[in-house]
Amino acid sequence: MPEIYANYHGFMQDTSKQYNAVIQICRSLFIKKMKDYGCAWRILRLPSLTDQIFIKAQRIRKLQENEVRKVDEDEKSEFIGIINYSIMALIQLEKGIADQPDLEGEEAIQLYDEKITATKELMMNKNHDYGEAWRDMRISSLTDLILQKLLRVKQIEDNKGQTLVSEGIDANYQDMINYAVFAMIHFTEAEEK
Repeated sequence: MPEIYANYHGFMQDTSKQYNAVIQICRSLFIKKMKDYGCAWRILRLPSLTDQIFIKAQRIRKLQENEVRKVDEDEKSEFIGIINYSIMALIQLEKGIADQPDLEGEEAIQLYDEKITATKELMMNKNHDYGEAWRDMRISSLTDLILQKLLRVKQIEDNKGQTLVSEGIDANYQDMINYAVFAMIHFTEAEEK
């Protein structure tokens, strides 16, 4: 019996390391884009961010369904976009929408790190409870779950943020981040084989 738990603990450690590796890629791109564009995204309202994420998720689904690709992009770059736009949305939820870019690079990166730390903690807690069930899921299923979360967020936005029994928008963005990270881990593992 203890050996089973030892193996499970090893998986959790692997997940944590793999999660950090994916986030390092996303964070690096976020920092580079901040240098290029500043924090122009601070003017985006939540429905605009949700729509950007929706476009990326729809594109992933089309790439998964189509055999012919006319643009040389892959699913991974779109999953990275989902992660970064979802983190921006979490920051917007906390800080509100700005009329003009109002964050310096250091503050934006600090907020990014805070949001991803809380999101990873949520993932680790759920992973513990669900026993790493995502490892047996297909990337296409993770894509569908992201699209489902997006439709939920759109409905909550249309309801002016009010829910009767459901989790709020922030939890849905966090779930989308985690599903996208899981997809990226699947890609990495497939490339390593």
